[in-house]
Amino acid sequence: MRQKPTILDRRIVATSRLFCVEELQLRFSNGVERTYERLASKGAGYGAVMIVAMLDADHAVLVEEYCGGTDAYELSLPKGLIEPGEDVLAAAERELKEEAGFGARQLEHLTELSLSPGYMSQKIQVVLATDLYEERLEGDEPEPMRVDKVNLGELSALAQNPQFTEGRALAALYLARDLLTQRGAYLP
Repeated sequence: MRQKPTILDRRIVATSRLFCVEELQLRFSNGVERTYERLASKGAGYGAVMIVAMLDADHAVLVEEYCGGTDAYELSLPKGLIEPGEDVLAAAERELKEEAGFGARQLEHLTELSLSPGYMSQKIQVVLATDLYEERLEGDEPEPMRVDKVNLGELSALAQNPQFTEGRALAALYLARDLLTQRGAYLP
């Protein structure tokens, strides 16, 4: 097992309403020193959740929302922050109702994914939701999200869609498809 670098100094170099940029002065085991910067959440940070919600054996729910990072409307999976006192599955149920208008009778934690571990500390919990029913909760979105769907057999085509660029959402869909295939619930 490799030895982690020694942190010689750390300081916050910039902050915003949501994030802070932390500068780390590191010394690696071979004596080389480097300065790293990373984007960290501000505050307690309860985490986030992303939901692969299955409409039927073949189709998962997608939502379309405006994304400030790309300045475009993008398709992705329903997702959001875990609120204080909420566990992962409760947050998944709430976000699914707020963003897509569905509840789920079955929720299962699949994995935890990072977005860019070299520059960000944030991780997201991936949840599989099945046996859906219609139910909407009021959320904090500034406008209603358009709900769409994707066939799990067409993920390669989805990856070519210029409106679908979120790598962790694509990874979550492939993981869910593989798990459902292993269980015999999805037959390509």
